[in-house]
Amino acid sequence: MTENIDLTLIGWSRAQFALTAIYHWLFVPLTLGLSFIVAIMETLYVRSGNEEWKKITRFWMTLFGINFAIGVATGIILEFEFGTNWSNYSWFVGDIFGAPLAVEGIVAFFLESTFIAVMFFGWNKVSRKFHLISTWLVAVGSNLSALWILVANGWMQNPVGMAFNPETARNEMVSFWEVLFNQVAVDKFLHTISSGFLLASVFVLGISAWFLLKKRESSFARRSMLVASVFGILASFMNAYTGDSSARTIAKVQPVKFAAMEALTEGKTNAGLVAFGVLKESENKVGEKYLKDFLFKIELPGLLSMMTSGDRDAYVPGVIDLVHGNRDRNIMSFDEKKTRGELARKTLIDYKNAVKEGNTALRDSLKNVFAEKSFNSEYFRFFGYASVEKAEDLIPDLSGTFYSFHLMVILGFAFIMLFALTLYHLFRGTIEKARWFLWLCLLSIPLPYIASELGWVLAELGRQPWIIQDLMPVSAAVTNIGSGSVIATFFIFAALFTTLLIAEVSIMVKQIKSGPKH
Repeated sequence: MTENIDLTLIGWSRAQFALTAIYHWLFVPLTLGLSFIVAIMETLYVRSGNEEWKKITRFWMTLFGINFAIGVATGIILEFEFGTNWSNYSWFVGDIFGAPLAVEGIVAFFLESTFIAVMFFGWNKVSRKFHLISTWLVAVGSNLSALWILVANGWMQNPVGMAFNPETARNEMVSFWEVLFNQVAVDKFLHTISSGFLLASVFVLGISAWFLLKKRESSFARRSMLVASVFGILASFMNAYTGDSSARTIAKVQPVKFAAMEALTEGKTNAGLVAFGVLKESENKVGEKYLKDFLFKIELPGLLSMMTSGDRDAYVPGVIDLVHGNRDRNIMSFDEKKTRGELARKTLIDYKNAVKEGNTALRDSLKNVFAEKSFNSEYFRFFGYASVEKAEDLIPDLSGTFYSFHLMVILGFAFIMLFALTLYHLFRGTIEKARWFLWLCLLSIPLPYIASELGWVLAELGRQPWIIQDLMPVSAAVTNIGSGSVIATFFIFAALFTTLLIAEVSIMVKQIKSGPKH
């Protein structure tokens, strides 16, 4: 109940998890993309026999190894936090959430750990082809790790393939394939790995540009930029396509998040897609929470309706529709969802009391109720609303969601231009003369990191207050421990992760300055 919720504990638990996730995601995307870039470069070496490609491969492979090692450390801490900080969540859905993480450990990490030793230490000890296969398997293994983690996260955003067991008060998986091929998970995986490919491509461009600015290793730099720009522009188009697909899916399964992405207060037909805008506080409010209006915006008329339904006249619900309901559009209100959620929770409490009192007839009757598809689709699917007190709690941070989405999209289109200009200068032979452009490549290195982090801010901030969409709010998922221990570990982790980041950057800079080995 509300009076028992420690808001300080919830806030610091969220902050600690966000801190760990943000730092972890500084390392992961480079691993995802650089592994494939290295594999492509080694393929060129094996096919051509040109030792220059071997030198290029080994240089970027070294940077991949530095980043990989530190990324693993933050990832382990992140998984442990589900048990330490979010034990109620782990209990409620551990049977489902734990399965893809277990697969990740068994399959993906096995691939990486088995072949990464060959990749780094097998030069001149195994055949060229076997070494190349090992490099490709490390790349595949790295990205398979992302698959299983994103399947778990996708299920939290759109819970499917499960049934509730009232005896244990846990959700249990009934269809592994439904969980695996959940549309949110598929979109999230493809969009995430393509963003990693893009990030690694910009990273290679920027470092190679530095060598050209220093008038060092010009052949190495040009070849690296060619591979990175071709790989990067393909990844950019893939990223744009999967981002569009992901937005369409979000409109169906997380409509409040979708409305927040566009700062759409009131629903409308022929809704325009906001290319960019600046928000201001609105006079409209839900409960005590003020919504947002636009100070100014650049809008593409009708495109939002087209994107969601393929029809310019389609109605796109706004935040007010989704909270207060709209009977004309068959949109259920918060109050109705809460009533249904409370009935589902009362049914569970009645079942537990029947078990405790030995009332087998009532127990079996209520157990059959939970087995009914109609009960699960009409009542239990709103189970989490019983723990949400106010309608305004359903509304995420509108400014944070809107700006993170639009800045991410703007940066995505900027990367397409960056890769296109790189190819233009490379094929014209003017890349070394265009020093302004080399500086642009170098200074662009932080931008895909920002875009990638913004994507996760959008994904997680936009779905608040839910840790599991419609089934469990964050306030019900937190471990009942003293907030002091969470605060202490927050600062310990902040110091540790910052130290790891500084260490990685310093090692990488030293390795880059020393250049490729001849």
